[in-house]
Amino acid sequence: MRQVAYLAAGALLGAALANCARASRVAPQPDPVRQSPQYYRVLVDNEVVRVLEYRLKPGEKEPMHGHPAGVVYYFGDAKFRTTFPDGRVTEPAVTPGETIWREAVAHASENIGGTEAHALAVELKRACR
Repeated sequence: MRQVAYLAAGALLGAALANCARASRVAPQPDPVRQSPQYYRVLVDNEVVRVLEYRLKPGEKEPMHGHPAGVVYYFGDAKFRTTFPDGRVTEPAVTPGETIWREAVAHASENIGGTEAHALAVELKRACR
């Protein structure tokens, strides 16, 4: 499982760097790792990217927080209730292997599915040169 995670992280990093010119915006605060460390594990943190492993069990909720632009890879099925600062609510579902590009965003998340949400997020800290 660990080798798969590293392989996925490498693929995500490559995809993220390919899109890095779009990532010049900084995410709004608060930082999810500082605010909810029980849900995040920092795998890589340097001047270009931060790679996070994310786990949220069914029924768990994260308060409002922000992410810079980047790529998210989902290891399994999950369903979320996502609330944005303007009050808009969505209920996205994800599947194993689903990979998305995410612009800088602020949101609160709740796992409303029956399985643990497990993802790898590659957050871009600055535009590439």
